[in-house]
Amino acid sequence: MRVALIHDHLAQDGGAEKVLKVLTEMFPEAPIYTLLYEKKNADKYFKNRQIETSIIQKLPGGIKHYQWYMPFMPMAVEFFDLREYDLVISDTSSFAKGVITSTDTLHICYCHTPTRYLWDYTHQYINELKYNKYLKKIISLILNYIRVWDREAADRVDTYVANSETIKKRIKKYYRREAAVIYPPVEIENFHISESQKDYFLIGGRLAPYKRVDIVVEAFKNSGKKLKIFGDGVDLERLKEIAAGSKNIEFLGRVNDKAKAELYSNCQAFLNPQEEDFGITVVEAMASGRPIIAFRKGGATETVIEGKTGIFFDEQTPAAVAEAVENFSAKEWQPAEIRSQAERFSVEKFKRELGSFIEEEYRKFKEK
Repeated sequence: MRVALIHDHLAQDGGAEKVLKVLTEMFPEAPIYTLLYEKKNADKYFKNRQIETSIIQKLPGGIKHYQWYMPFMPMAVEFFDLREYDLVISDTSSFAKGVITSTDTLHICYCHTPTRYLWDYTHQYINELKYNKYLKKIISLILNYIRVWDREAADRVDTYVANSETIKKRIKKYYRREAAVIYPPVEIENFHISESQKDYFLIGGRLAPYKRVDIVVEAFKNSGKKLKIFGDGVDLERLKEIAAGSKNIEFLGRVNDKAKAELYSNCQAFLNPQEEDFGITVVEAMASGRPIIAFRKGGATETVIEGKTGIFFDEQTPAAVAEAVENFSAKEWQPAEIRSQAERFSVEKFKRELGSFIEEEYRKFKEK
C-alpha cells in the first residue's frame, strides 16, 4: 500500500509535529507533504525523510513569515499531486485536509481541531492582532474567503479521526461530520517521578494569548509563591511586562527535553489555564507524577481525574487561579496513581488504535 503523509507546516515544534513523528514511524516509507518547513524544526524529527513542499517554501519570507501567504495556502495545498497513493493521512489543524485525492485513494484526516482562527476563535484572533482597525477589516475579509474554502475542503476527507471528544464535537458542529476519537501519543517513557518536590509551580509550552498564561502570572504576582514559566512565543514580552518586579516569577525560555522533564517532576503542580484541544503538556506533567490545576474545559476534562490527578477551577480569571492554588495541597497526591493515568495516552497505544482503525477503514473503502 502506497502511503503519503500531509502536514500543515513544519515551522514549529508542537503537539501536531509529535503526532507526525509517530506517523512516520508507522509508515517509514511515506513521504511528507507540507506547505513549508524550517530546517531546524524539521531536522529534529524528520532529518532523513523525504519532504515535499509547496511553492510557499520558495517565496520571499515564505519560511520566517509564512503567515503573509495565508490567502494562497488553499491553492498551494491543492497543487500537491497525490494520484499515485492508495492512502493519504492528513495530520492537520488547518490546510492539509484540503488536498485533492483520486477516487481510488482513501483520505483519513487526523484532526487536531477545525481551524481555530476561522471558527470558534475567529473574533478573539482578530482582536488580538496588533494592527489598526482598517487592516483588521481586510484580514476579516480574507478569513471569510478562507472559511468558505475550509468548509468545502472538509468534505474532501473520507474519514475523520479527532484527537479528543472536545474536537469530535467541533468537527460535528463546523464540518457536519462524524469522527472517531483516538487520543494523541505522549512519550511517557521520557518522564519520571521524583522522590521529592521543590517549592515552585510550573506552566509552559507555546506562549500565545489564547493559552491564558497571563491570568496565572497575575495570580502569582503578589502571592509570594514561586512560578516557573518555560517556553517561547508571541506573548512572551507581554507576559514579562505583567510580571515586572515580581521576583517570585521566573521565565526560563525554551528548554530541552531533559530540562523539561526535571521541571515537571520537581514542581508542586502544573497549571493549565487554557481550553486545549487535548493538552499534551498536561499528560507529560502527569507522567512525571505531578497533579494538575486546570480550567474545567476542553481536553483537560478528558485527561485529568478530579481529586486523583488534579483539581479544576471554573473561571478564566486571576482570582479563580489564585483560589485554586491557595487550596492546593501537595501532600494529598499519589504520584504513581497520577502516572498510571498518563499511561493511557502512550505512543504504543496510539499506534495500536490508529493502526487498527486504518486497516479497517481501508478494508471497507476497497469493498465499496
